Amino acid sequence: MWDGCDLVCGGRGERTRMPSDQLTGRDRSPASPRGRTAIRTETEAERLASATAALTDAGIAGPVLGIVLGSGLAGFVKELTGASSVPFSSVPQWPVPRVEGHGAELVVGDLGSTRVACLTGRVHLYEGWSPADVVRPLRTLARLGVEDFVLTNAAGGISEELRPGDLMSISDHVNLTGTSPLLGPHEEVLGPRFPDQSAVYDPELRHLLSVADPELRQGVYGGLLGPSYETPAEVQMLRTCGVDAVGMSTVLEAIALHAMGARVVGISTISNAAAGTSDAKLSHDEVIAAGVAAATRLTTLLRAFGEARIM
Repeated sequence: MWDGCDLVCGGRGERTRMPSDQLTGRDRSPASPRGRTAIRTETEAERLASATAALTDAGIAGPVLGIVLGSGLAGFVKELTGASSVPFSSVPQWPVPRVEGHGAELVVGDLGSTRVACLTGRVHLYEGWSPADVVRPLRTLARLGVEDFVLTNAAGGISEELRPGDLMSISDHVNLTGTSPLLGPHEEVLGPRFPDQSAVYDPELRHLLSVADPELRQGVYGGLLGPSYETPAEVQMLRTCGVDAVGMSTVLEAIALHAMGARVVGISTISNAAAGTSDAKLSHDEVIAAGVAAATRLTTLLRAFGEARIM
């Protein structure tokens, strides 16, 4: 089969055939089978540069503490003074949350004497986003100069010591999502190829959290893919693996930020008892309600943490 074009020459109806790659400039080398052009995609570093530039142009500057607000916690931003906001949809390359209970704004303001950048929501793998999409807003903040991050979430309690309404400082995590934000070609701006994870959740910042709230629980967080809640058998497996609370977020964010050299702590609001540990059926409404109920205590904790962090 001829892979080319007929050209009419000299007005005499004569035709000459020229291979189509000479007309289109397509590479017909072995690396480009059948003459198809290899389409260059943006690197993650380029996506981050685009998002960072947009936030800088919008006047976002100076935050030293980044906070991700989990389900039902978006109202926390009312505690910030001198706040300005940018919708996720206005930031190039940022995904927009699609889940009820999650906001979709970056809000920058002051919490006491600490300049804070709050993400009022997050995206999840189960919505169809890639791992790189999930962590891109946080990586952007890290590129803006934010050094410390608090990742909050709503989680199901597995440990018998946890009750709905408790706050748990994440001491470590088990990543059971089946993926990682570090997959793909290595880009130096994202951190080392093989980052150490001996202390993903910074010991010094965790100590400050405990000082800010002595009643804070400690435990291991299990991150699953979702969106279905866990079965009783899965909860039993997680308990055997040493997991104290389970959810569908946070672990990819912590991995990505730690690899970039940021300091990370995580706080889980225990929204319900995990499947099989009680007779109650699980619902997303329950998760949102628990987040709202915990907002006052969490606000007090974060304010004290922010002040202790700069002393």
